[in-house]
Amino acid sequence: MLAVADSDSYLKWAACLLGDLPAGWVTELVVVRTPIAPSPEQIIAAVKGSAVKGSAVKGSAVKGSAVKGSAVKGSAVKGSAVKGSAVNGSAVNGSAAGTGQETTPPVLSARSVRRLAERTRPDVILVACTGPVVDVLVAEVLADLRPRPVFVSGLPGISVPATEKAWLFRSGCDLFVVHSEREAAEFSEIAGRLGGGGAVGLARLPFLRPEAVAAGGNRVVFATQAKVPREREQRERILLALAELAGARPDLDVVVKLRALEGERQTHNERHHYQRLWREMGEPGRLAFAAGSMHEQLGQAAGFVTVSSTAALEAIALGVPSLVLSDFGVNAEMINLVFEGSGLLGTLGELAEGDFRTAAAEWCAANYFHPAERGDWTGLLTGLLISRPRMPARSLLDGPEHAAARRRARLRVEVPPTMLRAGYRAKRRMRRYLKALS
Repeated sequence: MLAVADSDSYLKWAACLLGDLPAGWVTELVVVRTPIAPSPEQIIAAVKGSAVKGSAVKGSAVKGSAVKGSAVKGSAVKGSAVKGSAVNGSAVNGSAAGTGQETTPPVLSARSVRRLAERTRPDVILVACTGPVVDVLVAEVLADLRPRPVFVSGLPGISVPATEKAWLFRSGCDLFVVHSEREAAEFSEIAGRLGGGGAVGLARLPFLRPEAVAAGGNRVVFATQAKVPREREQRERILLALAELAGARPDLDVVVKLRALEGERQTHNERHHYQRLWREMGEPGRLAFAAGSMHEQLGQAAGFVTVSSTAALEAIALGVPSLVLSDFGVNAEMINLVFEGSGLLGTLGELAEGDFRTAAAEWCAANYFHPAERGDWTGLLTGLLISRPRMPARSLLDGPEHAAARRRARLRVEVPPTMLRAGYRAKRRMRRYLKALS
């Protein structure tokens, strides 16, 4: 299996999903270069704690996260642990050949990804990317590979309510991976109504580790979400409630866990970055800010809070008392509708008081914590491999009315981000100039 990711959250999901494959799989993981490609630090954080460390590349220089030459071999998977990359017949155990240093997934251009697929001829390609990038990779960049691989895609976190848009972009894939009984039912309904696409398979979110947190954690972790809440004033209220908790409980370290540092790209643009906002507020209290591994933060946590981050599921799996803020609404727009009935919804006032809760068992069973034996995605994948040759999935975006959108998406994966951003700036300046003339 070749896995291709385009952003920090999709990279983490892909790395964990590869690590959960059954015995006997050979895998490799790369990042396709786009304007939202993760930084070298984000790449390291995304694969840290997963079994997958990336591919070792012989005869090429690794600079940052970009790999020249791209003669990438796969990683041997035994059980659910990736033991390392096989380079020219030698076991590397997660280190670059001859260097003794750990490797990370390389960042490749779309054309390099295509050449890699042509050379290694994977049976399966996991397209772990944002919707438009999934569509253009499957429909154009990786089209016409022979033999045709099975294309797999999915979403890296909470996907309730299911959306037609998510299905449309991934309707060219043979298998769509979801992570709860509720998601499977909702996306199956959309698939039956719209057509296109392939099978809907159920998995457990691979980074939900069923293990207990050691007693004595003294950290409260706030997991940010780039998209919500949207307004500056709402975010300021969250920071002030966290500062109030820190002031009332000097025994606690209150940490704002960032998805990206200032200036780093992430899956979704963040209009009001929390650390910048805190600085502009004059830092009215005692808060810490951290990027990196969420799992490490939760390992020291006495409490967890978010508006809608998937990290809430990690906290539940680790037994960390949690709180999902409801002050700004509980709806699809806030991406927290799924937490209705969980027992975790609460207010900023309750956050300031340190009132964290445990998720309801019935809610957990229906949402992301189903028994492992209910998962069928690997069985469906095996069936797709056995049944080759077969009719490929039919994309619903193949018509001429979608051609312009695909061209724009192709620019994102083929033009270097610096050139693309310069072009966007020039286009905006030209629009302003023409508007002034009119």
